[in-house]
Parts: sequence; C-alpha cells; structure tokens
Amino acid sequence: MARIAKRKPRRAPRRRRPAAGSKTAARGASVGRVVSQNRGGAITSSGIVAAGVLDLVKSAIVAAVTGARDAGTVLADAAVAAIRGAIKAATEIGGDPGTAAREGIRATIGAAVQLGGDVAQVTRSAAGGAVKAAGDVGGDVALVARRAVEGTALAARDLGLDAAKLARSAAAGAIDAADRIGSTAGRAVRTALAGSVPTVPSPATAAPSPSRRSARRTGSAPVARRTRARR
Repeated sequence: MARIAKRKPRRAPRRRRPAAGSKTAARGASVGRVVSQNRGGAITSSGIVAAGVLDLVKSAIVAAVTGARDAGTVLADAAVAAIRGAIKAATEIGGDPGTAAREGIRATIGAAVQLGGDVAQVTRSAAGGAVKAAGDVGGDVALVARRAVEGTALAARDLGLDAAKLARSAAAGAIDAADRIGSTAGRAVRTALAGSVPTVPSPATAAPSPSRRSARRTGSAPVARRTRARR
C-alpha cells in the first residue's frame, strides 16, 4: 500500500510590523512611554506633545484614583493636580493655556463620570485649579476661566449631562480662585463669564442689594440698630 504523505499544517501569515523608522511606530512607542511615565500623575510638556492634553489628563486622574480608599476626595485632588500640571506644561512649550484648560476640563469630567464621582464638585475644583495655574504662570486668568466653562459645556454635551448645572459649577470655581488671586482677577473673570453663565452678573451692571441701597439713601439702618439696642 502506498503511504499517504502527511501534510504539514500551514502557518498563519505573520502580521507586518511597522518599520522602526515609520511615523506609526514612533508615535506608538512615544505614547506608550508617556502612559507609563505618567502613572504617578505627573504631567510634562513632552507628554502633552506625544499624547495630547485630553488623553494625558484623563489617564493621570484615573491612575491616581484607581485603588484609592476615599475615591471621592482623591478624585477632586487628582483633577486639580492634573489640570494645573497640564496648563503649566503647555505654557512651557509656548502652548495656549486656554486650550489646555478646555481640554483638561473635558478630560476631568469624562474621568469623573467613568469613576462615578461627584461631577459637579470635581468640575468646580478643576476650574478653580485651572484659574490658579493661569495666575501662577502669569497667564490670562479670564481667558482660562472662559475656556474652562466652554470645555465644561462640550463635555456635558458629549456625555449627556446637565450643561447649565455644570457650567455654573465651573464658573463658581473659577470665580472663587480668581478672588483669591486678587480683586482685579476676580473682576476680570466675572466680566469674561457674564453672559455665558446666567448666574454671573457683570461687575459693571451688578447692583447693590435693596437693603444696602435704601440704607445708604436714607441712613435708616443705623437708626434701626440704635432703636433695637434701646429696647
């Protein structure tokens, strides 16, 4: 009987790897290094160039919160640290701190939703951190505040969240941080946000409360206090 020759199993075709000098290989290796280097939450200018603000900030926040016992507290702190680091790193390479704030806020809200945190509180903290960082590097705090609110609106739209509520949270955090910097910064941020956020009046149009206004006109407030004191 003739022997039947056994057929050797066919090997699966090898996938072609990108050449060592190709742009795809370089970018893949660069992003891989960035992710591994930023697991501790540090954000550098080289990391922003390689991975971008949006991806880098989100990965930094998620890495900082993963495994933490009090995730809510750590989430807010990680968001502030990440967005401040992004703005400072962007400034070092001549980038726009406003764009860094907008993309950083978007990443922060996305991370908060993914991790199940208090989105409104995290948004407020992150916007305040962005304004504080802008003040530290001598940037335009009003521009950064406005871009932070814009990023909040974009993230809310993409994730199906209450945009008006989150915008108010971002505005409150930005104004609080600006007031801590100084009265000039506070007025600039209020002016920049007036009109874009319904609850933020412009300093030029803000009117005093009725009780104070009437007291200044009539001088009745001191008299009222003296009358109560006699009783």
